[in-house]
Amino acid sequence: MSEDLFSELGRRLVIGRKRDGRSVYDPQAKMELIRACRESGRSVAKIARECGVNANQLASWIRLDEKAQLAVTQPPPALSFVPVHIEPTASESPVRAPVELQARLPNGVLVELRADVTHVAALIDALGGLRCSVSTKA
Repeated sequence: MSEDLFSELGRRLVIGRKRDGRSVYDPQAKMELIRACRESGRSVAKIARECGVNANQLASWIRLDEKAQLAVTQPPPALSFVPVHIEPTASESPVRAPVELQARLPNGVLVELRADVTHVAALIDALGGLRCSVSTKA
């Protein structure tokens, strides 16, 4: 894109002002500007200057668009906790053997539990009842 096309895009970009003085942007022109930034190979700061937009604002639009594209292309995350049912068998003795449980969380943390079956089952039940940030997002 040439400099004239960027300035023309800049003229179409702002379609109004809010009461507090902030600009209202045309969504179509905004998307064209984001695409132009990706395709032109020029710096975001230079393109923003040519279009009359703050470079931080333009970079923010690009990041938001990238997140939106990732949300469309990536599958939803797998559930963190899966129900585990531990049923005693007839051949089990009254002495409970220790159970070892490992879980690697998405942030890389490795959780290791070593306890008898009743304590592990109670812990899993307690963790399954907790609310987490993934389950509260709409």
